Amino acid sequence: QVQLVESGGGLVQPGGSLRLSCVASGSIFSIYAMGWYRQAPGKQRELVATITKDGSTNYADSVKGRFTISRDYAKNTVYLQMNSLKAEDTAVYYCNGRINLSNYWGQGTRVTVSS
Repeated sequence: QVQLVESGGGLVQPGGSLRLSCVASGSIFSIYAMGWYRQAPGKQRELVATITKDGSTNYADSVKGRFTISRDYAKNTVYLQMNSLKAEDTAVYYCNGRINLSNYWGQGTRVTVSS
């Protein structure tokens, strides 16, 4: 079994920055990709950014130029650096991992952007 644990969420003012981390643990044999999704109140979960084993990245248009995803697969960890945060970035952020040919989710970490 594989577990994903996120950290780094919190309250930040508009224009501020946060860095999210997600650590995968358990019986890990291969990581194809990891990523971040978010779900705002009353909305569906949406993709924020993904990164594959070879380092290829994909971003939602709404975060391009502001968010950066990176990974340290030696530590089974993926990061999301979020800069220039806006109120509309407020959501629960979920880590996703395509690991061992299965799909796993973390419990989520809340990000609130407010003055």
